[in-house]
Amino acid sequence: MKVRELKNPPTISVITATFNAEKYLPRLIESLRNQTDKDFSWIVADGGSTDKTLEILKKAKDLRLTLTSQADFGIYDALNRGIKNVSSEYYIVMGADDRFNIDAIANYRNCARESNADIIAAAVKVGDKIWYPRKNYGWLYGMAGVASSHSVGLLIRRSLHNKYGYYPKNLSITADQMFIKQALMKGASIYRDTFIAGELNLTGFSSNSVIHFMAEFFTVQMKTERFRIFQICLFFLRLMKNFKHL
Repeated sequence: MKVRELKNPPTISVITATFNAEKYLPRLIESLRNQTDKDFSWIVADGGSTDKTLEILKKAKDLRLTLTSQADFGIYDALNRGIKNVSSEYYIVMGADDRFNIDAIANYRNCARESNADIIAAAVKVGDKIWYPRKNYGWLYGMAGVASSHSVGLLIRRSLHNKYGYYPKNLSITADQMFIKQALMKGASIYRDTFIAGELNLTGFSSNSVIHFMAEFFTVQMKTERFRIFQICLFFLRLMKNFKHL
């Protein structure tokens, strides 16, 4: 990629979808407050929490918080609502149970300034493993084969949604994969870096989620990869591999 440094530092927002997240929010808020680069806004799209989520959030106004709370149809519906409130050039999705490393915003801003790419992909920590951005393996790993984790690991240009639409409502687990893969297919640029942006939490992924995820992942692959027969073969191989978890 040809590097072209931007004249002005790119602006950044963090988007979080919440629902009864009082247990997790303090850790996320701490990681946001600890950023070495504090020039960012935080947009929270709450799904109508009935616990202390809203009370906790209202005490975080120092983070340039924009908070909306209403019933929604799931995480991607909430994220789409949050994106519509974004006025910055870029945004990052953070789950309520995720955490940033202290220099995440600074590193993302530097990469965006240097590359001017539409998407910046960073590494994320998952348990005791580090997931680094891949390239040219979308046929096998989906979005993880061309970028990295959507939450924590991607800085996304807001205007991509004007070109390619929002996260599709018909996918409840893999709408992010569909959007990112289709955007890249249609010409969005990506810059991959090895800095570790933070920790991604995957707790709560049940056996019911496995078959649901596999079905949605297959849908994404069939719409974003050329060799469909090959994707069908891979789908059945995954079914056999994960049979005991179904």
